[in-house]
Amino acid sequence: MKLFYLLIFSLISITAVAQDIQYSEEELKQKLDSVLLEADLLYRYEKSAWISTDLALADPNIKKKFGAYLTYNESEVIKTVILDKKRENSIAQYSFYNDFSRPMGISSETKVLDAGEKQILAVREKIIEQLDDPKYEIGVPQGYSLNLILIPANGKYKLYIITGTSQSNVIPFGNDYLFVADSEGNIEDWKKFHSRLIPAQTKLPDGKQVISVIHSHLKSNPLISATDICTFRLYAPLYGLEEFSVYSPAIKKYMKYNLSTNSITTDK
Repeated sequence: MKLFYLLIFSLISITAVAQDIQYSEEELKQKLDSVLLEADLLYRYEKSAWISTDLALADPNIKKKFGAYLTYNESEVIKTVILDKKRENSIAQYSFYNDFSRPMGISSETKVLDAGEKQILAVREKIIEQLDDPKYEIGVPQGYSLNLILIPANGKYKLYIITGTSQSNVIPFGNDYLFVADSEGNIEDWKKFHSRLIPAQTKLPDGKQVISVIHSHLKSNPLISATDICTFRLYAPLYGLEEFSVYSPAIKKYMKYNLSTNSITTDK
């Protein structure tokens, strides 16, 4: 089957106040390296949640008690714990280190949440309570869902929201957010990475396979984002894609992410 490239550009208006941005090659590399590090962390958290919840829901005894889940980092091990319906106990625990296709440790022991787990749960619930504020304009398009990733950061917390889908042949870029909260979960800052959902199709209408996708960013979001990369890493292996690109009108460059090398390259 002949392979085609599909260019998916988001048609977005760029505000007059947005300005072109000048980065030296060294500055740009440092920024993109930071994006990669954050994307790696997001991916580890979210892939752990994917695998753990799939395993939990496949177990009838855990499924009937399933209330929620928490994912967190403990000594470089990513853990996902399944909570009971009252959210007072963990009823299963899954641990991941290098291989995120399957856990290195599984336990179905019922445990009372420890102090750290209670803190993570309380902060997450406090942030979620504030997300109803209309100023955030958080929406869930039909056929999609929102996935929340909470990460401690220098005494504060970062809550990422990325969009997920169970639809076939779609990579759900866009409709993604970052909220920064204090140690108690009070939102102090936030940003929306894309103006809308950008569902990248992995097949053409005639059934031909797409091998690369591209979208563009607002000038106010000049770089490829960690959420872009995390989403691609989650979905691309399902459809045999190896790369995607983002065009930045702010820096007038294409940024291409490659899955096999986990790297970003740039081109004018």
